[in-house]
Amino acid sequence: MRRTPVRLPGRPAAAAAVAATVTLGLLTPAPGPSGPESAVPAAASESTATVFYYTKTRNWSAYRLHYAPDGGSWTTVPGVAMEAACTDWVKKTVPLGSASGLAATFNDGSGVWDNNAGKNYALGTGAITVKDGVVAHSDPCAGTGTEPEEEARTASVYYSTATIGWTTTNLHYRPAGGSWTTVPGVGMEPACTGWVKKSVDLGSASSVQAAFNNGNGVWDNNNGADYTLPAGLTTVKDKKVTAGAGDPCAAATPDTQAPTAPAKVSASADGVSVVLTWGPSTDDRGVTKYQVTRTGGTKGTAVTDVGSTVYSDTGLEAKTAYSYTVRAVDAAGNVSAASATATATTGEKPTAPASGKPLGTDPRKDPIYFVLTARFNDGDTANNRGGSQHGKSGNAANDDPMFRGDFKGLVDKLDYIKGLGMSAVWITPVVLNRSDYDYHGYHGYDFYEVDSRLESAGASYQDLIDAAHAKGMKIYQDVVYNHSSRWGAKGLFAPKTYGVRDTQWSWYYDEKNDGFEYDGLTVEPKSGKSYYNGDLWSTAEPSGNTCVNWGTPTGSTSPEGYRIYNCQWPNPTSGMFPKAYYHNCWIGNWEGEDSRSCWLHDDLADFNTESAPVQNYLIGAYNKYIDMGVDGFRVDTAVHIPRTTWNRRFLPAIQERVTQQFGTEAAKNFFVFGEVAAFVNDKWNRGSVNHSAQFYTWKERREYSPDDEKAALEMYDYEQQQGTGSQPTSTNAFLNGNTYHAPDHSEFSGMNVIDMRMHMNFGDAANAYNNGKDSDDSYNDATYNVVYVDSHDYGPNKSSERYAGGTDAWAENMSLMWTFRGIPTLYYGSEIEFQAGKKIDCGPTCPLATTGRAYYGAHLAGDVEATDFGTVGPATGAVADTLAKPLVQHVQRLNRIRRAVPALQMGQYSTEGITGSMAYKRRYTDTASGTDSFALVTVSGGATFTGVPNGTYKDAVTGDTQVVTGGTLAVPAPGKGNLRVYVLDLGGKNAAPGKIGAAGPYLK
Repeated sequence: MRRTPVRLPGRPAAAAAVAATVTLGLLTPAPGPSGPESAVPAAASESTATVFYYTKTRNWSAYRLHYAPDGGSWTTVPGVAMEAACTDWVKKTVPLGSASGLAATFNDGSGVWDNNAGKNYALGTGAITVKDGVVAHSDPCAGTGTEPEEEARTASVYYSTATIGWTTTNLHYRPAGGSWTTVPGVGMEPACTGWVKKSVDLGSASSVQAAFNNGNGVWDNNNGADYTLPAGLTTVKDKKVTAGAGDPCAAATPDTQAPTAPAKVSASADGVSVVLTWGPSTDDRGVTKYQVTRTGGTKGTAVTDVGSTVYSDTGLEAKTAYSYTVRAVDAAGNVSAASATATATTGEKPTAPASGKPLGTDPRKDPIYFVLTARFNDGDTANNRGGSQHGKSGNAANDDPMFRGDFKGLVDKLDYIKGLGMSAVWITPVVLNRSDYDYHGYHGYDFYEVDSRLESAGASYQDLIDAAHAKGMKIYQDVVYNHSSRWGAKGLFAPKTYGVRDTQWSWYYDEKNDGFEYDGLTVEPKSGKSYYNGDLWSTAEPSGNTCVNWGTPTGSTSPEGYRIYNCQWPNPTSGMFPKAYYHNCWIGNWEGEDSRSCWLHDDLADFNTESAPVQNYLIGAYNKYIDMGVDGFRVDTAVHIPRTTWNRRFLPAIQERVTQQFGTEAAKNFFVFGEVAAFVNDKWNRGSVNHSAQFYTWKERREYSPDDEKAALEMYDYEQQQGTGSQPTSTNAFLNGNTYHAPDHSEFSGMNVIDMRMHMNFGDAANAYNNGKDSDDSYNDATYNVVYVDSHDYGPNKSSERYAGGTDAWAENMSLMWTFRGIPTLYYGSEIEFQAGKKIDCGPTCPLATTGRAYYGAHLAGDVEATDFGTVGPATGAVADTLAKPLVQHVQRLNRIRRAVPALQMGQYSTEGITGSMAYKRRYTDTASGTDSFALVTVSGGATFTGVPNGTYKDAVTGDTQVVTGGTLAVPAPGKGNLRVYVLDLGGKNAAPGKIGAAGPYLK
């Protein structure tokens, strides 16, 4: 997700510069700066600083000081270790040379930082304390005795073996200032199920440094930092140290406490459906589900279990009053008291049910064609809109309004997409948008309404879904859970900004028209604008305003010289957005926790997704589109929401709704794939599991607080401390030799992902291939990865231009994508190298016609009819020329081959016994349908396959037949972009298809 900022009129230049830096998504290094904040004249003589850091608040197991003397260089991350000073304090004395101070940050050595909310600590010389962000000059240990107390002390350590499964456990330790025990240390004795214990004498020491091992060379040494354990009783569980803990083996108290009754229960009717929402209950050990009881109508009382805090009750009787109560249930089966009763009366039954129904087939069968709907094809000029930036951007000069393509244009060209062989269409968000440049759909304003600039008479969103399904094609809707437009979300919260229609600002602030409602399309008569903003501002302070210094002039002026006022533009830190609905901070570190809980950019107001009202709003909105029959969701900015929130709320709600409406098989195949934007080449995004794509394909590994906000932080800290080495692994994408095995999806979260690592490396196909398979054991099932070369955001290697590697390279990339594991995806126009090398997005600073988001319809003019996937009849006009392009013919034939060989669609793969740069074997077996498909593939280069089943193999590209008798098949190099797909002939329905299609420019 990449949005080029639009500078509002009068926005101070400095603020605009900050926003630009944020929205470009520049990946910052680990917390802590790369240089000092300021230079200070050298001191006359060498000096030192003894830095004391307060530990009680952080309770880290280790402390590091990362610093730079003023005018000097920074230490290597994570910095130098700090040592115990006195109770609740650690210290480090550092030489400063001639410097008169230092810049500093602190961390635990394992990626958790205190960098003073993004601003380094500025420290002087001598004794300095840093306590909860406050800097002072003192020695906190003076007078307390920095020497250990003389009396003997004991440390009693309980260590959890529940997640490591060791049968024996040793404690290897040394008292502070003392010597280590002999490896492997002293044996720990069983305490109770899942726990071992050991008490050790500390002498006069106040703590012990420790590591644990199983006696056979397997260690838990806290990721190389060891553990620091104080005197007294301490527990160590999943690398978390809890000092002063209770005895974990004390008899567990039975859970007899019921959750609190759900509050704020609200019911609203829509036709013969009722949407019920409520606030989450609390429980001492966690709520597991809710029971919704409905009374009313002729069918009697109904009780339904619900996993989230929103429930849609459908298929009710018309004009009937219904009452609802909700109870919370915990893991022990304790049931809360009933909530207050909520009532709703249904309306008329629709004359005909919605015709949408998902196709419900395995998504791996369906190559994806991705379009920006507003830029693809214009079927109805009446809904074209240029917006406030039409002239400034240069679009007006090109007669190219930003909203140009629409659903009618897409319906008209579904045969073109089907003719390419693509059977799924990913479209950009459809909800009503509101911003200065919102054609892309990512500035959602009313999530319950489809944007009128996309619809036409006879070409509604429902019409598009139905038309696609009639052709056997799926619709994947791009959805946004992370943010709304800067103007909030209608129906949840929309802020009022300060505005005044004086001589300076009347050109911007439209006169109020209480009878007009913004829909993006309708022109407001007073202003003559479809982008009317009269409802967004107020001169008088609105009731309940929380924005600080409402309407007071600032010292800043706009570039035009106009006075800037406080509360004039929406932003997270002014108090304009309630914390119940929105986060109130800017992202400072793109690989830090704040990347999941702060604003990306001022045009993208960051939802507080851990808040029940926000969850209910979004779940209710996207239920509407599920009911229309969409086949899946592409999830924008998925990484900017904690995995716990996805796994607890949004993903179960999707499954629950699809199951309720269309059944379990449809729910199983409802395809959710998230954008987890990791623009680096390593397997784990800069070593941070919480910011890596594969992380989101897994369920949680432990229980967290029932409070979603607390749970998000607990999960983040736990998984960061666990690190990359302890993450779950999977064999779901891999063959056992030559044998397919049933995949284990029991720990699957419900979210698949875009393969960002392959995308980043597609400057060279072999590089993408090697990077992709290097990561495949860390996804729950990499055969569901969505694979593309470039998109509306970036080209390979985070290029800001559309891919321009040349036709041969494109052909090679496609040959790999269509035969390797994963789901091949093509960004609109790539089949003709559309806008190759052009900047993908520059906002309103240049015409769209000069970018990678240019209008494509001119290449589609004329008529075409798809006779099957990858096959078209005679075409006329410009689209006939488009269909004659070499890459179009290439992708058509690739799709026909892939469709004929199940192993290429859903198969696991292996490179065992194979030589060749891009060579692999794939197999898919399904006993229920009697399918068994085995294929040997090599892309561009030659390959030798050994240890494969004997039998007759037929190449789907050339028709060549080879009989294997000794388990070996050698395949000469077919040439760049070309490939060979030798399919084992197993007879009957599993017979090898032989040559598929005619030789083309690359497949020959």
